[in-house]
Amino acid sequence: MPFDGFVLAAVKKELFQKLIGFRIDKIQQPSKEEIYLVLSKSGSKCRLLLSADSGIARVHLTSQSPENPATPPVFCMVMRKHLEGGRIIGFNQTGYDRVLTISVDTRDDLGRSSEKHIICEIMGKHSNIILCDPKKNIILDGIKRYTHAQSRHREVLPGLEYIPAPGQDKLDPLDINEDDFFQLIMNSNLGNRASEAIQHSFDGLSPLMSREIIWRSGLDTNVKLDILGHVDLSGIFRNLQDLYRKGKEGSFQPTIIYVDNTPKDFAAFPIGHLEGNYYSENEMNSLLETFFTQRNLNTKLTNARQTVINIIKKETGRLEKKLSAQLEDLASASNAEEYRLHGELIKSSIHQLNKGDDHVLLSNYYSEGSPQIIIQLDPNLTPAENAQKLFRKYSKAKKIIANATAHSQATKEELSYLAGVENSTEMAEDLEVINQIKMELVQQGYLKLKDSKQVKQNKKEKPSPGIYISEDGLIILAGKNNQQNDYLTMKMAKPDDIWLHTREIPGSHIVIRTEGKDVPENTLNQAAILAAFFSKAKNSTKVPVDYTYRKFVNKPKGAKPGYVIYSGFKTIIVNPDPELAKKLNQKR
Repeated sequence: MPFDGFVLAAVKKELFQKLIGFRIDKIQQPSKEEIYLVLSKSGSKCRLLLSADSGIARVHLTSQSPENPATPPVFCMVMRKHLEGGRIIGFNQTGYDRVLTISVDTRDDLGRSSEKHIICEIMGKHSNIILCDPKKNIILDGIKRYTHAQSRHREVLPGLEYIPAPGQDKLDPLDINEDDFFQLIMNSNLGNRASEAIQHSFDGLSPLMSREIIWRSGLDTNVKLDILGHVDLSGIFRNLQDLYRKGKEGSFQPTIIYVDNTPKDFAAFPIGHLEGNYYSENEMNSLLETFFTQRNLNTKLTNARQTVINIIKKETGRLEKKLSAQLEDLASASNAEEYRLHGELIKSSIHQLNKGDDHVLLSNYYSEGSPQIIIQLDPNLTPAENAQKLFRKYSKAKKIIANATAHSQATKEELSYLAGVENSTEMAEDLEVINQIKMELVQQGYLKLKDSKQVKQNKKEKPSPGIYISEDGLIILAGKNNQQNDYLTMKMAKPDDIWLHTREIPGSHIVIRTEGKDVPENTLNQAAILAAFFSKAKNSTKVPVDYTYRKFVNKPKGAKPGYVIYSGFKTIIVNPDPELAKKLNQKR
């Protein structure tokens, strides 16, 4: 995410056009490295976000209104003391440095006009927000304080002289000619990439925009300097000058690059060398708000998804150990019939045995040909006592088998249930679906929830299965979690609707709305492909999908969410196709 000098220039241009004369009504610091300025002018209100977060440092207008701590941090209190009630009078950026200075006209303790500067340094891990008194050039405070122990170049502490962040002495290509450019490149390490050379030499360029310049020049973005000729270098210089000329004119074209519906990058100009979908807005501030809002939602979704998956993994591990022990019990009791047989043979031949015998050779008349078998005996017991001992072992083994079989089956069903929940979680595309899954885990006893009101509120909300339209125009509904699966199958679907599910594979319930008509084979096939895609087998091929009428699907009393039994089904074999899911998806 290159919040480079051009992005900041585009932001500055818009802020200058919109915010001059705005009054600072409130200052908020909802997190350690973020400041929100609440501004107003002539009935118009807005918020300006200043962030020094090392990963996402930025400045832009925002509609977000985050929750603030009960006790404001020290930096927030200092900002309020010096700036609240003041008016914004300027925005300044030197060249394409990633430093924006916001000038504020405020009042000192005696009511006299006193200008203050908010200096926003957008420099990765070195990003900072510093409040200064420009008249005395002293620091009033910084959102990040540090001494020479953290920085050789300068200290950021209240009362000290403000020393600008170290400059990089980079050039503007509009200030040099082509010969100067050639000389500059020839003095570089010719083993370096051309994109690296221009990034290190010219002001405001990010790695992304440097590669874009090379691409616009008709070259591979990874091309090295040592293979470039005069024509290649001339092309690079022309494209460099063209970019900086547009920047000087303020002809920005804010762009977001999406990959798989996820915002991956942004720039002040169109980017042609990256694969993905592109989205543009007229304003840089608006585009940044879009980018970071979606990024924040994606981060929350990823974190929420991982929280649920971690719970499922933990429970699955516990159940797998439990199942292993149950299967061991079954294995240990697997010779139950042998105990019974030996007991019967001893009982029928008791007259041939004596106390003190440690074994006996008897004919097994239960088996064809009556083969002889050796039976071990306890010499301290009588023949009758040996027989009774074997019958007791048989009885105990039978109980173990009955219990272990029932328990292992229940454990397998629980593992299958959790596998289904995990699949739903992995496929979830919004927080609403994740929250429904969390509520289900609460209700099933896998997760505790402190706020019981949240559970009650969730119960009132009707699940909303995904809606798809087949190429034949029929509606296909897909449950995205067990709550949606139950609601779709048992409440929404009509008796003559077609119901689909992957055979013995955790996945979504799929319903084709038939409206009492015959379903075209193509629609049936597409619904089956969706069923395969929204299942644990989404990365497999030749997935079996069962289908039947909804009237043949039933939910046993007391069954876990999403569990049903069905009959009268047929099976179709399909391959999952994510592109078909995108094509048929109907955004609500």
